Amino acid sequence: MSPTQTGNAALTTDASQLQEMGIMRGADGEREKAMGTKNNEVVTPMKAGRPKTIDKQSLDYVWRTGLAGGLAGCAAKTVVAPLDRVKILFQASNPQFAKYTGSWFGVVTAMQDINQQDGIRGLYRGHSATLLRIFPYAAIKFLAYEQIRSVIIKDKTHETPIRRLVSGSLAGITSVFFTYPLEVIRVRLAFETRKDARSSLSSICKQIYNEHPPPPAHAISQSAAAVANPSGSNSLHLRNAASSLASTGTALQAVRPRSGLANFYRGFSPTLCGMLPYAGVSFLTHDTVGDWFRRPSIAEYTTIPFANSSSSSVSHSRAPLRTPYELISGALAGLVSQTVSYPLEVIRRRMQVGGAVGDGHRLGMGETARRIWAEKGAKGFWVGLTIGYVKVVPMVAVSFWVYERGKLALGI
Repeated sequence: MSPTQTGNAALTTDASQLQEMGIMRGADGEREKAMGTKNNEVVTPMKAGRPKTIDKQSLDYVWRTGLAGGLAGCAAKTVVAPLDRVKILFQASNPQFAKYTGSWFGVVTAMQDINQQDGIRGLYRGHSATLLRIFPYAAIKFLAYEQIRSVIIKDKTHETPIRRLVSGSLAGITSVFFTYPLEVIRVRLAFETRKDARSSLSSICKQIYNEHPPPPAHAISQSAAAVANPSGSNSLHLRNAASSLASTGTALQAVRPRSGLANFYRGFSPTLCGMLPYAGVSFLTHDTVGDWFRRPSIAEYTTIPFANSSSSSVSHSRAPLRTPYELISGALAGLVSQTVSYPLEVIRRRMQVGGAVGDGHRLGMGETARRIWAEKGAKGFWVGLTIGYVKVVPMVAVSFWVYERGKLALGI
């Protein structure tokens, strides 16, 4: 064999060996993908080299998740802030805006009235308190969901609708517990419509803190009747009346909030009850619709190819959806969750503004529901639902889209 032929043979052998090595490396990569993820780890794609493994319990993952969630919440609330202001006025039966309820034109007219009276700033009244509340709320909600989900749904074999529902519900309860006082302040700011008496954030806080329930009406009427009825021995009745008033005052002092902090949790009971279906159904619907869009038959058109990891056993490392389909998933999640939880939301709003209307009496959940029923019947529990849809559907859609894109940008 000539030297030239020998060299060509060597080059051919080297090329074939390199090709085989490349194939073997590719096979190794496919085996690594097929192995998926274990426990609390997710595999995220890198521009070059092997995938990067992230521990979902690590501090790095937690703060990145919280940041993505907080930014998602702020972006979503900013988009729908004017609608949110009008919806609160409708739900809480603000006397000045009660005439606008019940129609689409009422929503538009109410927004026009606010704009004429206070300008664009009026449509965003209370928005600073909203952002102050929504960033920690959304951050806690999303990171709590990721953490709770990693415990309840360890791998794809545990991926069930019930587990998704429970994960979302617990995440919602966790977030609302820590941020509820800010929600009460926001609602009270948004509820004000008097142009000549605007309250600052600090004055609203002082007002809520210092609100105390009035004496029970039946106790006052009984004491007054005892004083006004002099039949028999006047001195005996007067002593009994004085004793009754003193005991009533003592009882009121005993139950009167000493710190006023309880006032910042008005409406907390229906909030918890409403958060169970709202957050749970929201995450469940979003993930379920996302599964539909990730079916192999259409995944080519609905997902972003470079991040595709269909063999993954953890849903959070699934291929991200393209923008239209991510927005559709979020919109459907908002639609379903709003429908399920809306009556409890109306009760909550009425309880939150209890100190700003009427006699300041602190209403319980049952008493608030009875008042709504007595005033407007069953329709009273669905006041503002139309504007609720208009607000919640784009809000949830934007929230999930920004969150998912934020995760990609932050490398999780």
